[in-house]
Amino acid sequence: MCHSLNEPRLLFMVLSGQIRYALHRGKLSGAMQIAERMYSLAQEQNNSALMIGACRALACTLYCLGDFESARQYAMRGVQIWRSGNVQIHADDYVTPVVDCLIFWALSDWHFGETSPCHAMMDEAISIAKERKDRNALAHALHSAAALAANDRNYADVDRLSSDLIELSTRHNFSYWLAQGTVWRGWARSVSGNTAEGIPWIEQGIRDFRATGTVLAMSGHLATKAAALHLADHTSEALEAINEAEAIAQRFEHGYCRAKLHRLRGVLLAALGADENQIEASFCEAIRIAKEQKSVSLEKGAEATYAEYRSTPARNKRFPF
Repeated sequence: MCHSLNEPRLLFMVLSGQIRYALHRGKLSGAMQIAERMYSLAQEQNNSALMIGACRALACTLYCLGDFESARQYAMRGVQIWRSGNVQIHADDYVTPVVDCLIFWALSDWHFGETSPCHAMMDEAISIAKERKDRNALAHALHSAAALAANDRNYADVDRLSSDLIELSTRHNFSYWLAQGTVWRGWARSVSGNTAEGIPWIEQGIRDFRATGTVLAMSGHLATKAAALHLADHTSEALEAINEAEAIAQRFEHGYCRAKLHRLRGVLLAALGADENQIEASFCEAIRIAKEQKSVSLEKGAEATYAEYRSTPARNKRFPF
């Protein structure tokens, strides 16, 4: 219909809806095809606003696939177009596109060890979302800022950001973002030593997240649950969560969490006193994937955990997450 009406802007909107569905409920290869079509359409129309949206779509999809370098390039381009000025952002955009571009630029920078710039960009994403009164964009930015804080083991910030996200989501009935905030709150409480309070929050968040029908962040949430369960000495249950996370990641092509899942599997197997070859294989696979994805941060984390295991491969030993 959009073609027959010669309405490229409407066609772009339709594709934007399709990619949201593909990202959250389908395989990422399908989402990538839609993102590439959006990019081609934006180029054909020579439209800056459409180009930012297309860059957002590519950056998000590539990041979730685990191609952090390409994700950063498209995110950077989207932000650069925005900063050039004279860009009319349409009111019917689900989320202000530049906010997502800043988010995925920041998240990608973390993988390359650039921690200071990534926090500045995340702050800018939150600021723009507030300035434009874009509550969905603000929720995404708060969630992503919590993820960055968790990567840096800044648990106080995770707790603060999760509270902000829960408050915002409750006020505006954002069930998807409320589930995310609930998981982050549980994670912050668990790693701060209160697993008795934290794990129920995580489990409630995962239940609510499943109810939305989305799968995109499920592997990451299950990894969070596994880490909390291990801290509470429920390591066998933690391994079950990792098995489910890996199955989902493989089925839906979620590459962003593959290295983390293999590192966690190695930690859990070591704690359970599993076969040394299995433990070694998990750590080595985590390092291999991180190198393949050019993630300096994931590679360093996996190598540090592996080195600690090799120095004292004792049963029930705690390793850093």
